[in-house]
Amino acid sequence: MKHSALLLALPAALLIGAGPAPAQDEGASRSQMEEGARLFWEGLRREMGPALDALRERADEMEPAIRDFAERMGPALAELMGKIGDLSAYHPPEMLPNGDIIIRRKTPQEMQDTAPEGEVEI
Repeated sequence: MKHSALLLALPAALLIGAGPAPAQDEGASRSQMEEGARLFWEGLRREMGPALDALRERADEMEPAIRDFAERMGPALAELMGKIGDLSAYHPPEMLPNGDIIIRRKTPQEMQDTAPEGEVEI
């Protein structure tokens, strides 16, 4: 219920701080916008704080199990990745009508068609 009130208040807050009144200068409206944004984030933090704290506690509880999983499965996953190699050499998984899941390897022509030419900008 609190979240719906927050969602209803958001458009009103945005409309109030949407632009300067005719007699205001840009500096004054900017500070009002900054104050509105600050109040919004404060309210959001206050509303979401308990949920984030619970999530943090749950993550702390799960950490030993995740570490154990990584220690046990890490070598097996590394071996599997060594066998698979480059994942871009495969098509996405497909489910057959009988329920089997297959992952087809791309042909050399398909690999050549998908390779970027020249430099790739990042």
